[in-house]
Amino acid sequence: MDTSEIDISTSARNLGVVFDKSLDMRDHVKNLVRAATFAIYRIGKLRRYLDRPSVERLVHAFVTSRLDSCNALLYGLHDKEISKIQRVQNTAARLVTRCKKQEHMKPVLRDLHWLPVQQRIRYKVALLTFKALHGTAPTYIAELVEEHKPRRALRSASEVRLCPPKFPQTKFYGERAFAVAAPTVWNKLPCKLRAISSQCAFKKGLKTHLFNLT
Repeated sequence: MDTSEIDISTSARNLGVVFDKSLDMRDHVKNLVRAATFAIYRIGKLRRYLDRPSVERLVHAFVTSRLDSCNALLYGLHDKEISKIQRVQNTAARLVTRCKKQEHMKPVLRDLHWLPVQQRIRYKVALLTFKALHGTAPTYIAELVEEHKPRRALRSASEVRLCPPKFPQTKFYGERAFAVAAPTVWNKLPCKLRAISSQCAFKKGLKTHLFNLT
């Protein structure tokens, strides 16, 4: 042991997510895109034998599930990295709908009821925040959010707002932290949406709201 050398790894995997030394998630995005692209390729080999609902189920099982797994960690990433994942989703949508490559993808995704990648990330952050506020999230997540409670009885007291995030120490890393991302995303939601107490109703309203922003 005294004479052995230990090589330092530049990345580490935890729960399927690859963290690199700079925390810019490039290695994770690279692995995600590669795995999802290979899944699309395999499904494409069977496309001619399957109807659209069957293809869509396969895409959800082997592609969309990968894109959504732990995607809250991708909040605040550079557009360059998000666009790589978006291209994978666009390819999956073309596989399902058999639309031409030249077609604009926003109407295609809307027809499939698929939120774009950037909105899916915001959806996950908002949903985790909802769970934290309603006692269904793990303690380590719930401790990161704090509901704003005015000292006096104000009209805004019923708006279910979160305390604004403290100024992050670093712009890129600090703004991506859940303690900062949660209030940022949550406070931008409509008041009626923030006031919903049913998780099922909140998820439905949240998806509709995010669709209207695209």
